[in-house]
Amino acid sequence: MGVTLDLDRIRALPGFEGLVDALGGPAMVRLVGGVVRDTLLGIEPADVDLATSLLPEAVLAALKTAGIRAVPTGLAHGTVTAILPSGPIEVTTLRRDVSTDGRHAVVAFTDAWVDDAARRDFTINALYADPRTGQIYDYFHGLDDLAAARVRFIGDPYGRIAEDHLRILRFFRFHARFGETIDADGLAACAARTNDLMALSRERIAAEVLRLLVARHAVPVVALMIEHGIFRAVLPEITDGTRFAALVAHEAAAAIPPDPIRRLAALLPPDATESVGARLRLSNADRKRLIGAASGVGDEGPHALAYRVGVAGAIDRLLLAGDPGVASVRDWIPPVLPIGGGALVQRGLRKGPEVIATLRQIETAWIAEGFPEQPRVDQLADEAVADARAATIIDNASAASSGRA
Repeated sequence: MGVTLDLDRIRALPGFEGLVDALGGPAMVRLVGGVVRDTLLGIEPADVDLATSLLPEAVLAALKTAGIRAVPTGLAHGTVTAILPSGPIEVTTLRRDVSTDGRHAVVAFTDAWVDDAARRDFTINALYADPRTGQIYDYFHGLDDLAAARVRFIGDPYGRIAEDHLRILRFFRFHARFGETIDADGLAACAARTNDLMALSRERIAAEVLRLLVARHAVPVVALMIEHGIFRAVLPEITDGTRFAALVAHEAAAAIPPDPIRRLAALLPPDATESVGARLRLSNADRKRLIGAASGVGDEGPHALAYRVGVAGAIDRLLLAGDPGVASVRDWIPPVLPIGGGALVQRGLRKGPEVIATLRQIETAWIAEGFPEQPRVDQLADEAVADARAATIIDNASAASSGRA
C-alpha cells in the first residue's frame, strides 16, 4: 500500500538512534505493535516496543557494549528492557508458540518475522516498521483492518482464544477503542467461548475490564457484550447498560474525565459492589470507592456531601445520580471548620466527650448553613456551649434529686 510510518517523534527520543545501532540496525530490529498502530492513527503511543532477531543474551551483551543500561525483565519470554534517557523501551526477541493452555505460553525463539507476527492476537497489533525509513511490514492485512476500523483475529479466532482466553476481553476492548464495524467471526467465537474466562485470574480480568470501560466506544461495546453474554461467566451481575450509558453522558456534559471504578459502579447493582470488588481483587482504596459510589447522594446538597465523603467520592455519587450539582463541586476545595476543642474549653466546657459532642453539633450546623465564616461560627459555638452547659445543669439536678429520693 506504500504506507510508511512518521518517525519524527520516535527518532527524536534521546538514545533511540543509539539503541537501534547497538542492536544491529534495521536488519535486526523493528518497531512493533502499539507504537506502529497508534502512530499510523495519529495517536500518541503509550510505549515504544522493539522486536529483534537477536537472542536475549545477545541483546544484553550488545546493550552492555553500547553503555546502555539493560534490565532482564522477562528473559524466559525474550524481553529485555533498555533504559534510555527518554524512558524504558522493551526489546523482545522474535518468538513462536510451542504450547499454550489459555493462560500461559511456552515459546521458542525464531529469526522469522512472520512467525512472530503469527502468534499475536489481532492483525492491527502485528504491524512492524523499519526504525530508519518507517517502511511498514504487514503480514496479515492489518493495514486494511486499520483503515476499515475493524478488529480481527489473526487466523482462526477460536484458536487464538484457546491460546489465551484473555483475548476475549481484549477483542472487545480494542473494538471499543479502535473499531467501528464488529468482526462477525470474532464476535461469534468470543460468545461461544466466554466460559473460558473462568480459567483466568481475577486480577487479569479486572485490569482488562477497567481499561475497556473508559475506551471511546465503551457504551455500545458494553451493550454488545451484555447482549452476547460475555460477562455472564465472571461478572453475572452486569445485565443492563442503561445506567452506564447515562453516566457516560453525564460525565461528558460536566466535562469530567471518565473513571473506570465509577463506570464499573454504574454497571453493578448497589448491593453487589462489595462482593464484586472482592472477587476482582481490587485494591482496598478501589473497593472503598466502588462501594461508596453506589451509596447515593442523600438530601444534604452537593457541598455538604463533598465535605463528608471527599470531592472525588461526591463527584462519583452525583454523576451516577445525574445531579447537576456536580459542576459546583468539581473544583471545590472543602473548607476546614474554623474552631477547635480548645476554643470550647475556653468557653467553659470540660475536656473529653462533652467537647467532642459539642464540636460535632457545631460542625453539623456549620455544614447545614453552607460553611459560614468565623463570626457565625463563634455564634454557633456560643449557642452550642450554652446548650451543653444547660444540659449539664439539668443532668446534675436530676442526679441530685434522685439521690435525695
